[in-house]
Amino acid sequence: MSSSSRPPSSHSGLAVEPLHGIAGSPGVAIATALVLEPGQGRIPRRTILKEEVPLELERYVDAVEDAKSQIAEVHTRVAAKLPAEHLKILEAYQAMLADPSLASAVQEEIEARFRNAEWAVELAVQMIVREFDQLDDAYLRERRHDVEFVGDRLQRALAANAPRSIGALRLTEPGQTRVRRPTPPLGVHVAQPTIVVAHDLSPADTAAMIREPIVGFVTEVGTRTSHTAIMARALEIPAVVGVTGALAAVRTGDTVIVDGLRGEVHIRPSTDMAARARARGDRHFSRTQLLRKRLREPSTLADGTRVSLKANVELPTEALLGVEHGAEGIGLYRTEFLYIDRKEPPSEDEQFELYRTIAQMMSPRAVTLRTFDLGGDKRAPTIELPEEANPALGLRAIRLALREPNLFMAQLRAMVRASAYGELRVMLPMVSSVAELREGRSLLDRAFAEVAAAGHEHGQLPLGMMIEVPAAAVCADLFAREAAFFSVGTNDLVQYALAIDRSSQQLASLASPFDPAILRLIANVVRASREAGISASICGAMASDPLAALLLVGMGIRELSMEAAAIAEIKEAMRRMTLEECEALAAEVMTLSTAAEVELCVAEAFAPRLSDLLGGEDLTAPPPRVSSRPPTDS
Repeated sequence: MSSSSRPPSSHSGLAVEPLHGIAGSPGVAIATALVLEPGQGRIPRRTILKEEVPLELERYVDAVEDAKSQIAEVHTRVAAKLPAEHLKILEAYQAMLADPSLASAVQEEIEARFRNAEWAVELAVQMIVREFDQLDDAYLRERRHDVEFVGDRLQRALAANAPRSIGALRLTEPGQTRVRRPTPPLGVHVAQPTIVVAHDLSPADTAAMIREPIVGFVTEVGTRTSHTAIMARALEIPAVVGVTGALAAVRTGDTVIVDGLRGEVHIRPSTDMAARARARGDRHFSRTQLLRKRLREPSTLADGTRVSLKANVELPTEALLGVEHGAEGIGLYRTEFLYIDRKEPPSEDEQFELYRTIAQMMSPRAVTLRTFDLGGDKRAPTIELPEEANPALGLRAIRLALREPNLFMAQLRAMVRASAYGELRVMLPMVSSVAELREGRSLLDRAFAEVAAAGHEHGQLPLGMMIEVPAAAVCADLFAREAAFFSVGTNDLVQYALAIDRSSQQLASLASPFDPAILRLIANVVRASREAGISASICGAMASDPLAALLLVGMGIRELSMEAAAIAEIKEAMRRMTLEECEALAAEVMTLSTAAEVELCVAEAFAPRLSDLLGGEDLTAPPPRVSSRPPTDS
């Protein structure tokens, strides 16, 4: 990937229509654009002579070592600045460079087909990418970009040490020492605040820009869960991803606004537009700083009603981040990521060490461990899954766990052993029948017996369940007789109740958690949990929406679990409303017929007093006085 060769725009005074994408990392940035063009089309392709084969093989080996050294240098440089899970991405690139299947494919192209190293690498990478494209699993398909990045690094290393030749006549004679030139460094180097615009950015490229005055990212591909968005959020750099046509619309030298709050990119903005954007960015920064100062304040409504706010996490470092953001515990610890991208499943001891670390790290706060939710769009290489027309409705989560009892028992034993070191709970995902819950309980009881027989200590380990399937929500009263607690996963509940694929961009506007059907299902869960005397929490995306969170509290929910970054905002929203107001709103929306009507009702009731949280205004002024009934004007 190299800087664009296009000249700076001569239309700098003419604003164009904004480009729209996905808000990948919050914040607003204004700076000069640097366009990075994809590095395709410049790879030299040459048929080599037989006597050139050894030298081309040597060039490939040298390129691998150069690329690995470059990535290792970046890893060392940013190790203290990024969470461990992001550093693992760089480590994965090192492993890909050493992959014998890649080396074998390159070697065959050079030795059998007499292609130069650059051409051989290009063909080998394309072959592997095609294999990734044919995979059914969406997560693994997305890894094709990682393979392409590795190929790009090899091409850079090969270009730095290209042979001096004219046609087929090599000017470096056989036996002559070849001088290796340093590989061009990762990332870009700029002297002033810059917004990088690219088709895609690898984590290594992004991490390498830490020391540069890069203030924003724009990419043509990606989602909120893509590497670019994750790294941008870790570095607290505004980013908009998935911006179709960005490379065609932006030129190096253009002034660009990256609005990571709205998911917009403005090219060559007017003076007034730039001033408004700077003001929005300043307000967002002030809001973020003030919210962080209030993190240690209790999570209560304006009348003192307690609402517990917890974090959803996947890795131990995220657990610490949750505490820093004010989380009162871990409401959802996703364990399936222990099983992904590895050659063999994690052992009982490996899992025990991890769960024990989490328990000790969070003590005295509670941690809820979800048993592995594999299948669907999350596949593990070590677990053979059948080909299914609709994996989301197939062998996954608790169904898979019960089909693989040995694998499941290893996880349950590890959780039981870790329960001696802190307050842990365990919950089963995607439960759709009481029979599944009972079978899970039976295996957990067996795990307790086996742990005790082995002489290990253990504590209490309450067994709860996720409510993600409509059948579970409808029969919540039956489940409440046997489960220790409920946790409603609104993302999948919306998908299954409304029959809308949660990954469909075309249907995204219809997949609303404010739909009356969803609210009725949640209300039924709350009612059943209250009657049985067990807790019911929300751990889906609905919990991190300020308006939705207040509605859920009005419906009887007293525990919300969300991504750590949303906790401060939700805590601030809670402080501004009374329980009476939330309950009055909940009663009103339950009479409405459509998601649009519910959303309008909630917005009219609460949005005026949450305008700073919803729109990024300044928080330094005192919040509006709490009234007995919120104003209805918008």
